[in-house]
Amino acid sequence: MPTTTRSLTAEFAADVERDLALVPKQLQSKYLYDALGSSLFEAICRLPWYHITRAETDLLARHADAIVAALGDAYGTIVELGCGSGEKIMFLAEALGRTGGHARVHLIDISSQALEQTEQRLNRFRHVSVVGHWSTYEEGLRTAVAARRGDSTMLVLLLGSNIGNFDPPAAAQFLERIRATLAPGDLLLLGADLVKPERELLVAYDDPLGVSAAFNLNVLLRINRELGGTFDLRAFRHRAVWNAACSRMDMFLVSTRQQRVRIDSVDLEFQLREGEAIWTESSYKYTPDGLITQLANSGFESMAQWIDHDAGFALTLARTT
Repeated sequence: MPTTTRSLTAEFAADVERDLALVPKQLQSKYLYDALGSSLFEAICRLPWYHITRAETDLLARHADAIVAALGDAYGTIVELGCGSGEKIMFLAEALGRTGGHARVHLIDISSQALEQTEQRLNRFRHVSVVGHWSTYEEGLRTAVAARRGDSTMLVLLLGSNIGNFDPPAAAQFLERIRATLAPGDLLLLGADLVKPERELLVAYDDPLGVSAAFNLNVLLRINRELGGTFDLRAFRHRAVWNAACSRMDMFLVSTRQQRVRIDSVDLEFQLREGEAIWTESSYKYTPDGLITQLANSGFESMAQWIDHDAGFALTLARTT
């Protein structure tokens, strides 16, 4: 693995120390996804109010052959940034098998559980060789590009509306960095959630069963467990808000009382007021045309776009220009 347990833990500690000293306080959304967080998110994906995963899975099932055909080679490279449980890439692996082609698959995730699950799913395919990278997206992608064979086409998967976790300037910069890493003619498959009625978004991010709340609160449990924090999870509540002006859902952990928290590993101690919120995640929503424009501005030419209009989700296939 290109990134060690020690370096990931050190990065986690440094980010927590910095971000909880900010005003207002925040925690980076990538730290929601430890082993328990990944399991809770998988549960969210199965809730009837959360349509992203089902819509994307259905689009992949229907268009996997066309996506694989765009690789155009008997041997290609597929890189998935954030593999989750591996259910989605299975459709592409199966489609590749129907063509008689072969692929080297690089899985990149900061969740070791997600990597293990996906590797187990893919290892049953003889026409696919799998390499897991427990690392950040960009570090893992650089490693995958360095290991590519000859002039084979590379297909990068950025699914699950992960692009929505970046604010617009950061999303543009991230796509530009992906483009700079790739060769001319390489491909990007981008899955993105679309703008939809507020009531649908609110119930998707604050479900009646409380799974979304547990997912959000788990980051505090992780800080307690890994960094020696003293957060009392019973003294926080989950809050999800639709920010129409910015086309995004915001998630917070709100302190229900005045309290003092200490994190031993970074020697940090601070006080929270009653009603004070810690920002944990923003999820930006797009329009179909906005996605095509964003990709074009970042050096990609859109080749195809498939939309689930009922769920409000788009899958866009683009090529480097």
